[in-house]
Amino acid sequence: MTGIAVIVFALGALVFLAYRGVSLLLLAPVMATLAVALSEGGPVLASYTQVFMHAAGGFIIQYFPLFLLGAVFGKLMEASGSAQVLADGIIHRLGAGRAILAVILSCAVMTYGGVSLFVVAFAVYPIASALFRQADLPKVLIPAAIALGAFTFTMTALPGTPAIQNAIPMPYFGTTPYAAPGLGLLTGAVMLLLGWQWLERRARSLGPGYGTYDEPPQKRAQMDTPPSRAMAALPLVLVIVLNLCFTFVIIPALDTGYLGLPEYGATDVGSLRGVWSIIAALTLSSIGLVALNFGRLRANLADTLDRGAADSLKPIFNTASLVGFGAVIASLSAFGLIRDWVVTVGGDNPLISLAVGTSLLAGITGSASGGMSIALSTLGDTYMQMGQAAGIAPDLLHRVTAVATGGLDALPHNGAVITLLTICGLTHRQAYRDIAVVAVIIPVVALVLLIALGTVFGSF
Repeated sequence: MTGIAVIVFALGALVFLAYRGVSLLLLAPVMATLAVALSEGGPVLASYTQVFMHAAGGFIIQYFPLFLLGAVFGKLMEASGSAQVLADGIIHRLGAGRAILAVILSCAVMTYGGVSLFVVAFAVYPIASALFRQADLPKVLIPAAIALGAFTFTMTALPGTPAIQNAIPMPYFGTTPYAAPGLGLLTGAVMLLLGWQWLERRARSLGPGYGTYDEPPQKRAQMDTPPSRAMAALPLVLVIVLNLCFTFVIIPALDTGYLGLPEYGATDVGSLRGVWSIIAALTLSSIGLVALNFGRLRANLADTLDRGAADSLKPIFNTASLVGFGAVIASLSAFGLIRDWVVTVGGDNPLISLAVGTSLLAGITGSASGGMSIALSTLGDTYMQMGQAAGIAPDLLHRVTAVATGGLDALPHNGAVITLLTICGLTHRQAYRDIAVVAVIIPVVALVLLIALGTVFGSF
């Protein structure tokens, strides 16, 4: 029990200090080595170099292309004016009478197309603010509307989304980004509809009035000839279409027998197809985006690419540090007791155990991708074996894992939540209640529905 107490302390300290602003690059290895020293008095340096760094490095090797290309694509969308044009077009088409839905859908379209949720928040907030003023809606609902569109169903539930949360399970379960498409669509629809209705109800209960706030300064990109809506949307369409083509047509047609050789990792195309598809889709879509907007990007293209590449570093190293922390915790003997408990949750249904374990770790770390990575790196093989024994399709394991990351991850210490509130110029006290409903409670409800449907009907 002492060892379990040490693990709980290390996780609690990680959450508390991360909330206080301590860098995860420093915090994760310190907490990991402290856990080793306090629980077992084991080899601290070896735990850092041979366990922590090996796990963190392995994550970077596997997923850095996705972080890099996603950040570059998002920065190109922002610099070309395409993100702003799409947000304007969706919001203006729906009108002020549907201001809340317009903000949700504008965020959803961009994030489903691969645009970083941080870019989406910066792009949409100025328009959302103006639209909420025009509709006389409370400003305190803007962060929740953006969170619903960017942090929930497009991140975890919709099949084909290029979000990292949809990519991480692929090598563990041998799946694609389109795992369990029917269940994903149903789960996403539940999140969207329940969240939208909650915000509409809250707007009625709060009554008219935007409120009086000190607005943070906003910088909107200005250009003489912004792209047309069709041109702005085309790169997003390319991401989705190319992802499909590479996943189901091009890569399966390739001769990939060489992957079984030791120099290529002695693997097979099933564990790589999903990652390869997203890499190819984002690369070609970025090239197409530059070609379509070369006149707008030419003067600052090198700088835009540099900033996009730089933007990918902090997220992946933070996540990799959490993976390293999880690997060290998993190496402790006391973790075996926790693991044995987690896998028994839900009895004979491994979907419940998978959901509970992933959700708890996402909540503890305040990171959907970090919590998922810890869960799968420590228990991925176990859940795959349990799923096979129970006759559960890997696609269903994939979708449950992805959706399970998108609830408790949005607790107050989540970095994206803090950034969003800062952009909107609001505090947790003013706006977090509605974020908690649409990004924590409703996704958990949707997860329960997903598990129930998957248990009864299987993957579809």
